[in-house]
Amino acid sequence: MRTNVVRMSTASVPADPSGRIPASPAPSASSASSAGTVTDRLVEANNRYAADFADPGMDARPVLKVAVVACMDARLDLHDALGLELGDCHTIRNAGGVVTDDVIRSLTISQRALGTRSVVLIHHTGCGLLSLTEDFRHELEDEVGQRPAWAVEAFRDVDQDVRQSMQRVRTSPFLLHRDDVRGFVFDVKTGLLREIDPA
Repeated sequence: MRTNVVRMSTASVPADPSGRIPASPAPSASSASSAGTVTDRLVEANNRYAADFADPGMDARPVLKVAVVACMDARLDLHDALGLELGDCHTIRNAGGVVTDDVIRSLTISQRALGTRSVVLIHHTGCGLLSLTEDFRHELEDEVGQRPAWAVEAFRDVDQDVRQSMQRVRTSPFLLHRDDVRGFVFDVKTGLLREIDPA
């Protein structure tokens, strides 16, 4: 049985009858204090969602046996863009959609404990990491007195970074399935995926 995915917004006005929170201008400081925080509104939306929720009886294993690694950018609606339903895939998101040690950790658990076999990597046009550099870490160190242990993973060429991410997956000794790994760039203006040749 398929289940519809409910999307939530962080807008400041009450939900319409469909359960969605329509977009509106940001509230003023005085109205924000009386209306509650964004998290309060998300919790209220969850209460409405839970009121009609029925356990779909799904197993934790993704139906399509695929894990999707993508950028956390709010413009990417992965389920709609890829025609996915609840329960179809594992979704792993971070800044840039780059394959870091923690992504390898999640993919390893996804494959070895929960049966996924395919990996889809998705970067996108207009990514914020295109305008950052590793200087970001030094600026943080100047501000807080400690340099982060993690790398920014900024890049100048989105296609090349997809290739690097594919290579990191294909060479990881922890992953059982490295033969079906494909990488794409999502165009935020057209909604289309463009596949990247790993060569």
